[in-house]
Amino acid sequence: MECTNNKHPFLFLFWLVFLTPLVCSQLYYNFYDSTCPNLTRIVRYNVLSAMNNDTRIAASLLRLHFHDCFVNGCDGSVLLDTTSTFTGEKNALPNKNSVRGFEVIDTIKSALEKACPATVSCADILTLAAREAVFLSKGPFWVVPLGRRDGTTASESEANNLPSPFDPLENITAKFVAKGLELKDVAVLLGAHTFGFAQCFTFKARLFNFGGTGKSDPTLDGSLLQNLQNLCPNQASSDTNLAPLDPVTTNTFDNMYYRNLLNNSGLLLSDQALMGDNTTASLVNTYSKWPLLFFRDFAVSMEKMGRISVLTGQQGQVRTNCRILCFYYEFNVDALTA
Repeated sequence: MECTNNKHPFLFLFWLVFLTPLVCSQLYYNFYDSTCPNLTRIVRYNVLSAMNNDTRIAASLLRLHFHDCFVNGCDGSVLLDTTSTFTGEKNALPNKNSVRGFEVIDTIKSALEKACPATVSCADILTLAAREAVFLSKGPFWVVPLGRRDGTTASESEANNLPSPFDPLENITAKFVAKGLELKDVAVLLGAHTFGFAQCFTFKARLFNFGGTGKSDPTLDGSLLQNLQNLCPNQASSDTNLAPLDPVTTNTFDNMYYRNLLNNSGLLLSDQALMGDNTTASLVNTYSKWPLLFFRDFAVSMEKMGRISVLTGQQGQVRTNCRILCFYYEFNVDALTA
């Protein structure tokens, strides 16, 4: 039995590369084929609608998926709200006033609850939404193995330890390795910074006080430096201003990120740091020349990331509202009818 195909002509190369079994680490490519056959169509329609209303949302959905998977696995925990009795992850420093896209997931979940109630997990919805966000931004398509269950816990402390734009490459790599990924995945997944925006505080030190010198980062392209200093003046009120991670093709998923790095135009210091390691610098050079190779490797790394510590089978639950846990109660029927 073959995986479900997509007749977009651009995808032919990927099907040659990604002919894989239907079963993948207790996840299945055909998991919802009979229980929710319109799943992909519903997710795609709602992600596209959101993109038409907000050009930033595609990159935000991809980042939301990353922040979910790197905290105790891809279990939808990032979507849970904090309440008086439950501490979620939304108020962790890397997430607060930063991650977004929750309303899009809510909308998709609501549509799916009408089409196939209590069937599709929030973790799977987020994984699919991230894939669609990339694909609809002219990036690669990959087949997503499904069957994740939603977690019943969250960890603000783990969320505070997410890979950071302030981390050196060695620390970022260590955090990837701890999740079963490797250095190549670092170079590939950072390529997601080919679209989207970053707040000024995440890179402002490069503009005005690099390494405590009181000067700008000497490796930063001069023209880009001037533009960023105008966008992010050296005052606290500019900290939340937004700058494009890729000023050339800001809302398109392509390989421009790597071409920018070769021109010393990486926005975040953690991005430009890829040029300081022989292995990652070689990958940057390769991906800058061969966009289809980057697309192929990005799809592979995304699928790897999407399998981090997943819950399957009878583990976890399937939430009917992605923001709150489901609670199941067992009643003694004889007692109720006595």
